Order: sequence, then structure tokens, then C-alpha cells
Amino acid sequence: MNYNEEGIKALQEKRYEDAVKAFTEAIEQNPEDPVGYINFGNVLAAMNEIERAERFFQKAITLDEKAATAYYGLANLYYNSECFLEAAKLYQKSIEYGIEGADSYYMLGKCFEKENQVKLALPYMQRAAELAPDDLQIRLSYGIILCKLEMFDLAKTELEYVLAQDEKNADAHYNLGVLYALSTDDAEKALHHLEQAFTIQPEHDQARYIYDMISLRLNNEK
Repeated sequence: MNYNEEGIKALQEKRYEDAVKAFTEAIEQNPEDPVGYINFGNVLAAMNEIERAERFFQKAITLDEKAATAYYGLANLYYNSECFLEAAKLYQKSIEYGIEGADSYYMLGKCFEKENQVKLALPYMQRAAELAPDDLQIRLSYGIILCKLEMFDLAKTELEYVLAQDEKNADAHYNLGVLYALSTDDAEKALHHLEQAFTIQPEHDQARYIYDMISLRLNNEK
């Protein structure tokens, strides 16, 4: 019986106790295999047992210092604890040791964005978007970073792509509204997208505030 496969299936189905039992068996069968410890760390993280999860990921790294998924799991723990620079170092390690896909690049970009180091975030978010061109969250985040760097033409392309796939995306409408407000004289388009944002998401107070400010300015200009 492959206990790691059994445990992963249980974890995906949120049967955490069954996953714990399976991964315990996997570790007992192969105590020098880092995979069991990584999987156990993942289920503990899902159960919000952060300190225990950290120990299992670290144990995996002591067994294999190039265990990319162990660095990634540990990075997620630190990111969720708002230790963004520590998380960034671990995401970089996961990439260095060969983890595949866009997620590490995306999360690395988010770490730098959270630390207001937007220029550092840009190349990682761009790479994530290249690796996962159909991922709307990544494309949205990339567009937002481009907006923050005042790269408005590129940002417009990203945000319009998101809205073409998901016309009810309030964050894309909001950021496109801000883009029009900052980079063009097209107040009507800015108002349209801002209104869409707070219509779709009524608690989007910032969209409503900017909408009111633009409306007030236009009224004063009449």
C-alpha cells in the first residue's frame, strides 16, 4: 500500500485524521524519505497546526536540502504569518531547487508587493503570468503591479483580459477605473468601471469614494 498516495487523497478530501494516519505510516515505513514529512507538514498546515507543520518541513530539509516542496510549504507558513521577507527567501529556494509551475513565482511576487517593494515584485509576477496565462488571479495581480509602477498601457491589457474572461470581477473593474482616472482624461470610463466595482461588491468603499471624488470634480467643472 502506498501510504503517501492514500494520505494525499484524504487531504484533498479534507479527511485530515485519515491523512495523518496515512502519512504516519509512510514515515514509519521510510523514515529517511523526506516526502512523508513534507506531506505531513501539508496536512498540519491545513489543520492550522503551524508550529508542528514547520517542524515537519524542516525535518524534510535536513533529510534533503534540495527538497523544493518542503521550502515551498515552509514559505507558505511564513507568508500566512506575514513574515514576507522570510517567505520570499524560501520561495526563491523552492524555485532554485526545481519546483515547477507559476505558484512560487506568484507568491514570491506577492511577498515583495506586501513589503512595498513593487519593482522587485514585477519580474516574478510577470514570470508567473507567462507560465499560467489563463490564471485570472495571477493576471489581475500582474496588472495591479503594473498600475502601481505607472506602466498603464501594459496594465490595461492585463485588466481587460481579466474582464473579458470574468466581467463580474470587481477588483479588475476597480483597478481599471483607477487607471483611467490617473492616466487619461476619460472620466466617463473611470466612473463606469468604479461603479461596476461597487455594484458587484457593495462593500468596496474605496471604489465608491473615488467615484464620488471624480463625480464631484466633474460637477464643479460645469
